[in-house]
Formats: sequence, structure tokens, C-alpha cells
Amino acid sequence: MNVIAKIDKISSGKDLTSIKKNVVDLIKELETLSLEIISYELNGSVQSIKKELLLKELKQIHDTKTIERTSYYLNRLLKGLSVQKEGKINDLNLNRWKEYEDIITDSLWIFDKRDTSGMHKAGYWGNFIPQIPNQLLRRFTKKGEWILDPFLGSGTTLIDKVKTKIINSDSSKVKFQNALRSLKTNSFQFIIMHPPYWDIIKFSKKKNDLSNANTVKSFLKMYSNIVENIYPVLDKKRYCAVVIGDKYESGEWIPLGFYVMQEMLNKGFKLKSTIIKNFDQTTAKRNQSELWRYRALAGGFYIFKHEYIFLFQKN
Repeated sequence: MNVIAKIDKISSGKDLTSIKKNVVDLIKELETLSLEIISYELNGSVQSIKKELLLKELKQIHDTKTIERTSYYLNRLLKGLSVQKEGKINDLNLNRWKEYEDIITDSLWIFDKRDTSGMHKAGYWGNFIPQIPNQLLRRFTKKGEWILDPFLGSGTTLIDKVKTKIINSDSSKVKFQNALRSLKTNSFQFIIMHPPYWDIIKFSKKKNDLSNANTVKSFLKMYSNIVENIYPVLDKKRYCAVVIGDKYESGEWIPLGFYVMQEMLNKGFKLKSTIIKNFDQTTAKRNQSELWRYRALAGGFYIFKHEYIFLFQKN
């Protein structure tokens, strides 16, 4: 279907009545098609749009009350179908922003369970759910750009079809410039960090492992050294996301997330967003919801069901 030509012809109408009649005719034609995706040719390449979305746009056009507003919506639809407007830091077509319904733009992320549709496995205790890198990489990277994950763990960030280079080293000391040269590039365009939540999970017996820090102060010092090492290799104005949670110990809530946020600010990053991620099922609390509820009532505290995703930008 040459959908652009049909909409262009509709937009050339001179009066509101004829335009709306032609819009209704196109809606009826689309509704007879069994296809869920409408394909069309543009500059020698095949493009597509969801039929449901196209129908929604046309029905909005039909419901307008003035020819000025009708013409505005028609031209906007034509532009969305024919002009690619990419963001500075991603490949999203902003002329068709309504299509990205699964991309979260609110500061509260609620997930009932892990996404198991891909290659991600939950066997590595302490890894983050794949929805987090999926959301962040689609928002803050372009195809062909380089991403740094200093706390790689089981490699959740790498589950997509990407070129990878894994360095088994201390992130506070590794010479990232050497790695970049071997990749024939000069810098990273996005950094994602999911550090240990201090000593909640012990990941090794090494002294330079953040999960083995003796105190919060020493943990933050070790973390600060890593931030200082990664800051120079991130492009200016590009983004860094930190996934971190708090800790409860000896009857006291330890705001580890906010301590980590302050370390980022101290090193020159600018805070852009604070996202609260609520995850209903965790390995530690699964099948123990009644026990944890009793403990909360008896102990005068609230059950951890959230983490923070702090989004920073390099000045």
C-alpha cells in the first residue's frame, strides 16, 4: 500500500468535509487488511508502521473540528512516515515517538519478574534484570557506539548481538585507554555500573573487591577510585547510569545509594534523573513474603523492594 501517497492526496483537500470523507475511506481500507504491519516504499527502501498505530492517528485526524488542526495532524503524520528524526544520543525516530510504547520515561519502574525471553539467566546471584540495560541502551546509545560496564558480573549488558571485549582486571587500575586503542576508538559513549551493595553478597575473597570492604567509608573510597578512572574515557555530554541499592544492618538503614550518588557528584558528574526500580520477586524473599511481613511489623522497618538507577551526565 502506498500509504504516503494516499495521505498526501487527502491532505491536499480544500474543505473539512471532503478531507474527513477520504480519511474514513482510508480507515475502512486499512481495517479490511489482515496485516498487522503496513509496509511502504520510501526512497528506494521498505519502511513499515503498525496498522494499529496508523489507524489511531487517522481517527484522531477524523475527530478534529477545524481544517487548520486537521491539516496539522495530517502533515505531522506524513512527516513521521517520511522523515527520520534521530536523537543526538540514540537511534529513536522522534517523528514517530508514539511507537516506542515500551520505553519507560517515568522515574518509577515497576517490574513483576525478570524478562526470560532472551539469553539472560538468573543463576548469577546479584545480577540485574535485563530490562534495565535494555531500557538504558535504547535511550542513550546509537548503533556502533561503545559501552563500558566496569562491574560486568555475568554479562547481562552483553546479551544483545554486540561486539565485546572482556578485561579481567581491577576497574580502578585498568588502563582503559589501551583497551580503547585496541578497539580503534578513543572513548566510550555510555557507562553502566552495577556495583556490589557493599557486603550483602561476597563475590570473591580479593581485597580489592568492593564487596569485601571493611566499612562503608572504605567501600566508598574504592568506588570513588573506579569513578575517577572511568570519568576521562567517557565522551563529554554523554551519560552514565549507576544501579545501586541500600542496606539494612543492626537495626539501621544505610543509604548506600545516596552515598554512591554523592561520590559521582564529587567526581564531576551532573545528576539528570533518579529512578526508583521496584522488583516484586527476589531470590532472597521468594516464597517468604509472610515471614518478611512479620519481621517488618515486629522490627519497625519496611521491606526492601526497590533499587535506584541514578542517571548522570558528564560535563
